Amino acid sequence: MAAFPPEIIPLATIFMFTVAVAVSTLTSLANRLLSNPEKSKAWRKEISDWNSELREARKSGDKKELEKVMKKQKQIFQLQSKMTWQQMKVTLLFIVPLFIMWQLLGGIYGFRPIAYFPGLGSDIYLPIIGRISSLFWWYLLCSMFFGTVFSHLLGMVEVSD
Repeated sequence: MAAFPPEIIPLATIFMFTVAVAVSTLTSLANRLLSNPEKSKAWRKEISDWNSELREARKSGDKKELEKVMKKQKQIFQLQSKMTWQQMKVTLLFIVPLFIMWQLLGGIYGFRPIAYFPGLGSDIYLPIIGRISSLFWWYLLCSMFFGTVFSHLLGMVEVSD
């Protein structure tokens, strides 16, 4: 497939950058509104503590201690299920619109390079991965960056020391 003329690449790059910002903002806001970050943090800590206890009990070989820890397994699985459901709510809300968006953008841009990386160019091809300047990889890169930034700004993820 032919590459876009050089003057089109910056417009496609900026457009996809803007799409990634918009989608990341919407998903982060929806995630913030549909979940309880404080509760999720407490659940993550409880699960992490239980996993540590389980590792220690297995490492020590103490069958009574292991049995004691395993009694809490059902509760931990329920917490993991609740956390998964909180994450799935946002996914279910956005999955169909994202599929539609990808169909439209894929029809427009296809696998042509849409980003120019200074010093590397716009038609960078890696085995297995393909063109890293294509729609998919450029959107993924932008989306991961802004998803992380907005998650931190909205208090969904904490930076630990």
